[in-house]
Amino acid sequence: MLNQSTLRHAALAVAVAAAVALTGCTDKKAGGNQAAAQQQRATPVSVQVISYSPIEMRTELSGRVTAFQTAEVRPQVSGILQSRLFEEGTEVKLGQQLYQIDPAVYEANLASAQASLLQAQASLASAKADARRSAELVKIKAVSASQNDQAQAAWKVAEANVAAARAAVKTAQINLQYTHVNSPIAGKVSLSEMTPGALVSANQAQRLTVVQQIDKVYVDVTQSYGALMKMRSDVASGALRSEGRNAPVHLILDNGQPFKGVGKLTFTDALVDEATGTVRVRAVFDNPDRVLMPGMFVRAQVVQGVRENGIRLDQRATLRRNNGTPYVYIVNKDNKIESRDIVIGAEDNGYWVVDSGLAPGEKVVIEGLQHVRVGALVDPTAPVISKVGPTPAAR
Repeated sequence: MLNQSTLRHAALAVAVAAAVALTGCTDKKAGGNQAAAQQQRATPVSVQVISYSPIEMRTELSGRVTAFQTAEVRPQVSGILQSRLFEEGTEVKLGQQLYQIDPAVYEANLASAQASLLQAQASLASAKADARRSAELVKIKAVSASQNDQAQAAWKVAEANVAAARAAVKTAQINLQYTHVNSPIAGKVSLSEMTPGALVSANQAQRLTVVQQIDKVYVDVTQSYGALMKMRSDVASGALRSEGRNAPVHLILDNGQPFKGVGKLTFTDALVDEATGTVRVRAVFDNPDRVLMPGMFVRAQVVQGVRENGIRLDQRATLRRNNGTPYVYIVNKDNKIESRDIVIGAEDNGYWVVDSGLAPGEKVVIEGLQHVRVGALVDPTAPVISKVGPTPAAR
């Protein structure tokens, strides 16, 4: 039989072993709870993974619309304006008659010139016959050489008189045609600045009306010479791929809506304005619906070139320091927040074009910014729960 001392030692050993086992279970449970607590403390955020993509580098400039062609209509002969033959503000065709000037005087001048031509032709016929007879008679010495010379000269003078009479008839016909004041171009006619009954003069300073071709229009903008030189430097260095004279141009109207057509860059002035240091740039747009009217102010987005390896960043990601420097929150490999200053170059449809500060593959926080700070643990895979709206899709 076991004595009392042996029994006491056995009971003590069992108690110690039970205590050790209980302590181990407690430690494992505490460790699991701590890991779960750390996982629960990770703030859910939405991120944008940075990548390279081709980006059109646009410069937004203010500009004015001008007509593709403009013709100021003035009379080319003098007289009384008899009638206006167009409706103001409508489209007119090339050569369409716009006004009628009293043609009576010019009809009479044409008739007089035609009569003078007939008279000159009759004189030519007589002088020609005399010259031919004289040429035959001088051979048999029936007339002197001097008389023959006079007959031949009279023939030449009669021919010249006929040519002059024909020119006078042509001039009279042209002046009569000018009593029909026609449109020199096809386009939209403006209001009439003179009314029937008014006396008009050839090549007068006051115009009758204006016709403008607006199925195509120009948009003239000004760009700083410094920006133009920077663009050329970027093209030369390979940072930009230039579109040249075929560079597309987009328009924003006064109401903030984009113009549906896309224009092309056609002209860059070779002169720099001494007062403003700017260069004039011109683009042409098709305008079939006549939305663009001469004199309108618009904003033109000129595509200066294409950046092949560009970075576009959601504008929601940017914050500003006290000095105005833009910065973003980066999620590092440990899922902790880091702050990063960036350099913004341009704006592109709700995105910033980032010149420096970011690299492909980095994760930038775009939602949940108000709940994190530098060094905070975040979970970029969990959905961000909004307190004021529906849950946005995880990025």
